Amino acid sequence: MEQKKEEAHQPSVPIFGYEMLRDILIPDILGKHTPDILYWGGKQLARKFPLQSTEEISSFFDEAGWGSLTLLEQKRNEMTFELNGPVIKRRLSLKTDVNFKLETGFIAEQIQLQRKCVAEAADELHKRSQSVKVVVRWDDKDRIE
Repeated sequence: MEQKKEEAHQPSVPIFGYEMLRDILIPDILGKHTPDILYWGGKQLARKFPLQSTEEISSFFDEAGWGSLTLLEQKRNEMTFELNGPVIKRRLSLKTDVNFKLETGFIAEQIQLQRKCVAEAADELHKRSQSVKVVVRWDDKDRIE
């Protein structure tokens, strides 16, 4: 019985390896274009992993090791999410110019796919609470096929 439990458990990626790629190597390669390319990259990833609900988006974030994503508020043409957890706290405490554009682009595209209208998102870093707010806005008149 014990052996089956171990086989079923998948090893997690060490956060240091993730940070080296995400916060050191990618910015070194992309330079000043890093935020824009990461936002676009997040949108591209969302197209490859289309999800059907905000609950599925939250589950994806957990599985990807991107942090804990919670829907805080939903209005007519806007949703506000909060991203937090150990990986977020660590990234915010270690880097002064950390960004969450990959996650922001991913959320924007998921909402765009779900709502079937153009959506864009912006992130707000909250270092004091060690969290990130992501606000997604869309226009019901700007439909996509």
